[in-house]
Amino acid sequence: MRSLLMTVAVFGGVCRIGERAGAADRPHAPVVGEWQPLFNGRDLDGWIPKIKGFPLGENHLRTFRVEDGLLKVCYDDYSQFDGKFGHLFYKEKFSHYILRVEYRFVGHQVKGGPGWAVRNSGVMFHCQSPESMRLDQNFPVSVEAQLLGGLGQGERPTLAVCTPGTHIVMNGQLVTQHCTRSKAKTYHGDGWVTAEIEVQGSGKVRHLIDGETVIEYEQCQLDPNDPDGAKFIKERDGKRLIEEGWIALQAESHPIEFRKVEIKILKK
Repeated sequence: MRSLLMTVAVFGGVCRIGERAGAADRPHAPVVGEWQPLFNGRDLDGWIPKIKGFPLGENHLRTFRVEDGLLKVCYDDYSQFDGKFGHLFYKEKFSHYILRVEYRFVGHQVKGGPGWAVRNSGVMFHCQSPESMRLDQNFPVSVEAQLLGGLGQGERPTLAVCTPGTHIVMNGQLVTQHCTRSKAKTYHGDGWVTAEIEVQGSGKVRHLIDGETVIEYEQCQLDPNDPDGAKFIKERDGKRLIEEGWIALQAESHPIEFRKVEIKILKK
């Protein structure tokens, strides 16, 4: 009962409850576009880095680079990580779409990276604008499709959902824990993995591997108890639901490569 009341309270500050319930029941919107590459395979045109402690646009120690047709997160110029979490933002924001990435983890974690960040990265969506990030901010207010690589033994499913400065709703209840595990399989080694994130504005979100949904949730919203989340709620006159935002690729101390980043716009 407590979870239900919390959820209704959030909805009441954003939209008419009946209207939102109807939107959640509707089928997925029809595709109105073709797959479009966001990464051109040659350079970082259209992308802008934001690394903790550095101004927007400063690509500290060439953390983000393009080599051999791959978009890479690299740490070969680092002697120590020193908490320099980074994000590479695409220049435009999106609302209803499917994002597809092909990624793989390579090499070893840079010295000083946190233990939980070994073979760990993410695709952030519904992000705050890169310009609005504080100089010393670790992660943008966003929702994260977490990319995890296996550690050689045991289970470590990829495509969990994490929520820096945000919350989500699953099975009708507000979820406030930071990360929720998916039912994806574990990918050991350095093989390529294809992941998709389907985003229906403030409605349904699905993470998929090979066409199979591995986690589903809805109503991504700002966290009023997070300082950055609360700031944006105030700026939005109390509205918490997130309809749109920027996309960013994460740099959390382990090298990762992307050979494809593409988007298909969906009808609202």
